[in-house]
Amino acid sequence: MLCGCGAEGDSLAVKLVTVEQMRAVERAADASGLSYATMMENAGQAVASWLQQHGAQDQSVVILVGPGNNGGDGLVAARHLQQAGSAVSLYIWKRDVDKDQNWDLAGRAGIAAVWSDRDRGYAQLRRLVAEADWIVDALLGTGVSRPISGKLKEILTTVSDEISKRKASQESSPLCSVVPHRVESQARAGPRALAVDVPSGLDCDNGAVDPVTLAADVTVTFAFPKRGQFLFPGASYVGELIVADIGIPSELAADVQVAVSTPSLIRSLLPERPIDAHKGTFGKVMVVAGSPNYTGAALLAASAATRAGAGLVTLGVAESLHSILSSKLCEVTFLLLPQETGVLVPSAVKPLREGLEDYDALLLGPGLGRDEKTVEFVAQLIGPAGGAKKAHLGFVEPAKAETDAERRLPPLVIDADGLNALAKVPDWPDALPPLTVLTPHPGEMARLLGSTVADVEADRLQVACHAASEWNAVVVLKGAYTIIAAPPAAQTSQAAATAYVNPFANPALASAGSGDVLAGAIASLLAQGLPPFEAAIAGAYLHGLAGDLVREEIGAAGAVAGDLLPKLPLSIRLIAQG
Repeated sequence: MLCGCGAEGDSLAVKLVTVEQMRAVERAADASGLSYATMMENAGQAVASWLQQHGAQDQSVVILVGPGNNGGDGLVAARHLQQAGSAVSLYIWKRDVDKDQNWDLAGRAGIAAVWSDRDRGYAQLRRLVAEADWIVDALLGTGVSRPISGKLKEILTTVSDEISKRKASQESSPLCSVVPHRVESQARAGPRALAVDVPSGLDCDNGAVDPVTLAADVTVTFAFPKRGQFLFPGASYVGELIVADIGIPSELAADVQVAVSTPSLIRSLLPERPIDAHKGTFGKVMVVAGSPNYTGAALLAASAATRAGAGLVTLGVAESLHSILSSKLCEVTFLLLPQETGVLVPSAVKPLREGLEDYDALLLGPGLGRDEKTVEFVAQLIGPAGGAKKAHLGFVEPAKAETDAERRLPPLVIDADGLNALAKVPDWPDALPPLTVLTPHPGEMARLLGSTVADVEADRLQVACHAASEWNAVVVLKGAYTIIAAPPAAQTSQAAATAYVNPFANPALASAGSGDVLAGAIASLLAQGLPPFEAAIAGAYLHGLAGDLVREEIGAAGAVAGDLLPKLPLSIRLIAQG
């Protein structure tokens, strides 16, 4: 899914709203003088404009019209499409057309309409779908969450069946080619579907879908994207998401605390690269990572930190892994740490702390492994908060009490096995420096919470936001549409919300090591001076964009985490250049 903006263009904060928040915004807009009728006119025109820009002025468009405002949007779109030269047909589920101005205007424009209750066996609907280039779903809007039944269920089932038949007939052939063909272009199988605001049957608060929901190729939503459009399974029914400006001032959603990251926001966050810079200008990152089974994680995280722009990256690693990693990493320096059989042990804490002097960021965790001594190493490194009792798991004797200066760590990112170790430390949130960046996938998040993956996935946004507030940390909950959440105190003028959804869902990123690259990128931006929340937002976006570039070049299957590394600087350049 891609997220585009309407007439106001790309902005720093595209708020992500609930159904009730959208209703409140519309009420406020109406009270300020932007009438519901004007918003409907603008919405329908936006749908028509998008279709015209994609060739619909010379194509056949069937608009499925429902009873409410969504149907009204469809009628407005029909009129504008007809005026632009499209062959438009309306299929009406049910609608009270008495005093319906948009219905009257559609009739005056000469647009043919078929009423479902007069269409025996849905023969006319089947014919319309069989001949259409576009099916426009304007049946149900954002506020409908009850199961679809009766005639509407039959209509949506009929449309889906006919689309499937067309695709099957166009994809089948009596000929079998044994040589790869080189035909440059082929007609797309079946009509494309565009959803007006939301695919009918998708719950815009939680992403649930009705079994008969018609999957859209494109969804044109209005004013602000809706939460359910970024939550699965609903997100897989949305297709390309276009956010259309319908005249609602963005400040009416100023109190909404969830947003979608945009290129303009990321551009505003990118660190400057002055021409008189030296390597110290762009910060120093310490990456503590790796174990015998996971040397690749250390390599990927350290490489990502260099590729995201850090001036100097040092890899803190078990001594015995040095020869393996140094043969692959030319650009990083090394801090060799005490170890046993390749895993870090508590005695590594002291030399690491001494080595951290003058470093601007610390990344802890990729590929560390889960050896008990390594868990104790993490516990002692994090140490107590303030005068709290030292975190100790009982594997070794506690070290002597440290001073505040000795305990102080640079801005911190904890990933992978660092998180798994953290989950075993009593009262670990109290030991973390404020606004530590945590980058869990759902399994790691479940371990930190003492819950289940199902609990985490049931409401990813709420889980991430609650955890960030409770832990006073920045939480990057990874997955399709990664969520970056922070406590209210982290909000700034640039980060105008306390949670951001990263607008990337890409199977090319579902590969071992992808998270290590993300963690390295975030740590790099942290070292370059971005605050933790902003570093996490920007790092996640650049990582997602790099993934899209990899998918375009290689494909969704077979891409590996290392493919992301050269795409990180390219992503930065693309964003910087607008």
